[in-house]
Amino acid sequence: MQLGGFMKIQGTVSCALALLALGACKGRESNLADTTAAKIDTAVARVGAAADTAVRRVDSAAGSLAKRGGWTSANTIGFAAAAGAGEIRESELAARKATTPAVKSFARQVAADHRAMATELKALATKLKVAPDTADDDVKDAVKHSADDIKDLTDKKAGHDWDEQYIDNQIKDHKDVLDKLQDAAKNTTDADLRAALEKATGKVQEHLTKAQAIKDNELKAAKDTASKK
Repeated sequence: MQLGGFMKIQGTVSCALALLALGACKGRESNLADTTAAKIDTAVARVGAAADTAVRRVDSAAGSLAKRGGWTSANTIGFAAAAGAGEIRESELAARKATTPAVKSFARQVAADHRAMATELKALATKLKVAPDTADDDVKDAVKHSADDIKDLTDKKAGHDWDEQYIDNQIKDHKDVLDKLQDAAKNTTDADLRAALEKATGKVQEHLTKAQAIKDNELKAAKDTASKK
C-alpha cells in the first residue's frame, strides 16, 4: 500500500476515534446533567414537602389560638378541667359531710361523673395536642370560686343548712358551667371538641336537674318536718 493511502486510512481512523471519544464525552455529560437535574428535583420536592408541613403546623396552631366568641381550644379545655376539678373536690366533701341521704348519694354520683369526664378531657387534650390554658380569666374565676365554696363548706357545721348550701351551690354552679360549655361548643370549629362538649353539657344538665329535684323534694320535706317539731 502506498504511503498516501495509509495516511488517509490512518486519518480516517483517527477521526472516527475522535468522534467516538466526543460522543462518549457527550454521553457522560448528558448522564451527569440528568443526574444533577434529578438531584435538584429531589431537593426541590423535599423543600416543598417541608414547606407544606410548616404551613400545616402554622394553620393548626392558628386554629387552636384563634378565638371564636372568646373561646379557644386551650381555654375551653382549661375551663372544663377547672370546673370539673372543683365539682370533684366539693362533692367528695359533701359525700363525707352531708346528712341527707339523697344529698350524699347525689354528691357521690357527681364526683364519679366528673372524674370520668376529667379522664376523657385529658385524653382529648392529648389527641388535639392542646395544653389547657390556666391563665384565662374564666379558668381563674372557676378555680377561685371553687376554692371559696369549699372553704365555706369546710368551715360550716354539718346539718340541714349545710346540705342546703351545697345543693344551692350545685344548682348555681351547674347553671353557670352549662352556659359556658354551650357557648364554647357553639363557637368551636373542632368536631372532636364539639362532640366532647355536647356530651359534657348533657351530664351537667343531668346534675342540674337532679340537684333542683333534691332541693324541691327531699330538702324541702326535711325542712318542713323540722319546722313542725
